[in-house]
Amino acid sequence: MREEDRNDIRNLPLFRNMTSPCFDALIHAAYDQVFPAQLELIRQGEVANFLHVVLEGAVELYANWQDRDTTMAVVQPVATFILAACMRDAPYLMSARTLQRSRIVLIPAVDVRAAFSRDHGFALATVQELSEGYRNLVRHAKNLKLRNARERLGAYLWQRSQDAGGVAGFVLPQEKRLLASYLGMTPESLSRAFKALRDHGVHIDGMRVTITDPAALKALVQPNTLLDTALNIP
Repeated sequence: MREEDRNDIRNLPLFRNMTSPCFDALIHAAYDQVFPAQLELIRQGEVANFLHVVLEGAVELYANWQDRDTTMAVVQPVATFILAACMRDAPYLMSARTLQRSRIVLIPAVDVRAAFSRDHGFALATVQELSEGYRNLVRHAKNLKLRNARERLGAYLWQRSQDAGGVAGFVLPQEKRLLASYLGMTPESLSRAFKALRDHGVHIDGMRVTITDPAALKALVQPNTLLDTALNIP
């Protein structure tokens, strides 16, 4: 593993406060691999054998039932998935596939659990990460249930603009199909929502979004930390 990659992993909140011997042992057991686009990495229902760390590329977390599927999140560098299943030694509740060529570090789940039992800093960081993940899940569920399609899309675009420093224009990072699924709507509903947002200062041209009236968009979505959080689709 390259030293810069090792440092990127070390700087993640999950690993930042580990003792050096424990971190070194965890990384020693890990290996990194390059995967092509559209490759299934894990499948829901399978036992969690690895904690994955995305170093390059992008990974979609998704779930399916019968003939339907939905996007749960998109993981981009540098970030991990799926910690909860590794800690529980339980089946994955989601599947994962690469959206583009991706380089991923795989850390054996058994070593993750061993580090949790012997390293106080890692144990505390694990509890904090799982707790924040639960709170973000509640926020996302509330967003889906309490906002209509236009408001959900508007909130997503507002948050993306704010995360980029309040910029007026940006390019959607993933195809609209993924965005629609993540926001709990069909591609057709997403298209109608974009049209409805024209009256609230949003212009869409292909994949490029321009917010011409930030005040109008903010008035529509009424950002609130009880519903909104950092984006899962960067």
